[in-house]
Amino acid sequence: MIEASVVICAHTLDRWDELNRAVESVRSQTRAPREILVVVDNNESLRDRAAREIKGVTVLANAKEAGLSGGRMTGAEYATAPVICFLDDDAAADPPWLEELLNAYEDPAVLGAGGPVEPLWRAPPPSWFPDEFRWVVGCTYVGMHVRDGRIRNPIGANMSVRADVLRHAGGFTSELGRRKLGFSVSGRATFGGKAESCEETEFCIRAARLHPGGYFAYRPGARVHHAVPVQRTTWSYFVHRCLIEGNAKAVLAGLAGSKDGLGAEGRYVREVLPRAVINDLTAALRGQTGAARRAGAIIAGLALTAFAYARTRLGAAAEARSSHLFSRARGG
Repeated sequence: MIEASVVICAHTLDRWDELNRAVESVRSQTRAPREILVVVDNNESLRDRAAREIKGVTVLANAKEAGLSGGRMTGAEYATAPVICFLDDDAAADPPWLEELLNAYEDPAVLGAGGPVEPLWRAPPPSWFPDEFRWVVGCTYVGMHVRDGRIRNPIGANMSVRADVLRHAGGFTSELGRRKLGFSVSGRATFGGKAESCEETEFCIRAARLHPGGYFAYRPGARVHHAVPVQRTTWSYFVHRCLIEGNAKAVLAGLAGSKDGLGAEGRYVREVLPRAVINDLTAALRGQTGAARRAGAIIAGLALTAFAYARTRLGAAAEARSSHLFSRARGG
């Protein structure tokens, strides 16, 4: 019977209770993992406390580049099972989660598998928040493309992969994490602020290219619940995440190409979002509270994401031209 190692990455004591809940949810699985690895990124106080107080797990310090990609790869290199499962430190898995994921690997063509990530709201979401934008809070969103039980990539909070596939493909890149983008209050783009996003997307595209005929499976029964604190339900956080996503998608398109990197997003923009806006505006005409604001949030979210995407792509093109001209000048 195939076994799995579970990797949980953590970085802050502020999530101590959530981390313990995540570990306990893995211990309560209907199919036990071979091992539970807690990888702590750049926080000695958290690592020491976890090593002292969380029993039955292996606690590791991130030995790679700081950030989520480095933490995941630290855990993956230590893992001994043929399947590696990743769970966020602020997520809790349903009891059949691991069993559902591992059942997918009965098909030898499966490279990896994931399942739904449901929001665990710490406060009721605002009436303007559209379900089509649940990716803002790291959760499965309405309109996510699933075809015949296959997806381009699982969400990182609920993801598993064959260990040999992960290693053959070279693991998660930190390139997306290195690209840094912030936005000032005035709205001008500034480079500075870490923005990690889309690492799992880029990895899955790369892995699928290296394994023709292989695919990533979607298992509806492999469900996890992802905590959404109050501060992530604000308009400012919504704007922030849309800008980060646009930036990350631009970097992803540069790494993986627009066809593979943005194929699912094209359908989302062409079909899912227009349908959602029409439905919300129709609901608004019928007097449904918040429907008009949801339609506005969808339009604003798309515009913000597109703006960040275009700005980053144009910036990258300008950098490439400058580098080319500089190289020619030196050569002359």
